[in-house]
Amino acid sequence: MFGLSQRGKPQNTSRPGARFSAALVGVFAAMFALAMTFAAPARAQDTRLPVGVSFSILADIVKSVGGDRIDVTTLVGPDQDTHTYEPTPADVAKLSGTKLFFVNGLGFEGWLPRLMKSSHYPGQLVTVTKGLKPRTMVDDGKTVTDPHMFQDPERVKTMVDNIAAALSQADPAGASYYAERAKNYRGALDDLIKWADKQLAAIPPSRRVVLTSHDAFGYLGQRFSIKFLAPEGVSTQSEASAKDVANLIRVIRRTGIRAVFMENISNPRLVQRIAHDAKVTVDGKLYSDALSKNPEATTYLQLFQYNIRALATAMKDNR
Repeated sequence: MFGLSQRGKPQNTSRPGARFSAALVGVFAAMFALAMTFAAPARAQDTRLPVGVSFSILADIVKSVGGDRIDVTTLVGPDQDTHTYEPTPADVAKLSGTKLFFVNGLGFEGWLPRLMKSSHYPGQLVTVTKGLKPRTMVDDGKTVTDPHMFQDPERVKTMVDNIAAALSQADPAGASYYAERAKNYRGALDDLIKWADKQLAAIPPSRRVVLTSHDAFGYLGQRFSIKFLAPEGVSTQSEASAKDVANLIRVIRRTGIRAVFMENISNPRLVQRIAHDAKVTVDGKLYSDALSKNPEATTYLQLFQYNIRALATAMKDNR
């Protein structure tokens, strides 16, 4: 059930870009559902703690900790790009009724300072990456902070703790409820890491090279020893130069990289062009900065499972 699919050998798993096997998703879904069976009965809608969240991946994690005691408003939804998002007056109205506003921080929400200034937000701003040391990277000749910490489940565990602490402070009566849910979600993340290690164990370092649209997977690469190449930088707002594109094409031709992916939030044309010029096939898409309406990535746990399975299968084809 957990084996990787291979070219020419039909199995009950899928090639990258297709859905996970129903059995695999069911294992993880059942695991987390079982962990949450202790949850308290749902409270009336008007008694829930109203909270805002900047983007869909973080919203799912906040919901997993807050459960029935919170009512979540999300600004940047599934398959939407947080980097290029532009706040609207409607967003100000959405936030006005919330007590907490959870954000990633580290510059991920580049529009956040403008929103905070225009909204005069009366609640508490909670940066979930607080206490975590970010990695840095070179982007357009400058050293910048990589904000995509949610691509590393180990770091997400600290984010979960920060979420539980903020919810408990705002809703002391639910402190034990939030603590228990956070504990179980951290356990699900531990299981996810162990599973990912097993999926990638047979792939030698020389094959662990992947091309994606923008540089969003650095933390995942750091955790699982995968090298990610991207024509665009840390944000989808950055533009790839002709020189950078040409260099990537040369690298693909020289090294035999076959793991090439688009992203659910990015225009696919640049990656498709690079793949065409390098004479390789695009393996499908990865879910980078957002959840999706597609059933394989409606939660963070599903998203990560899908990405690891797709990456593992594609990297096996690298020369």
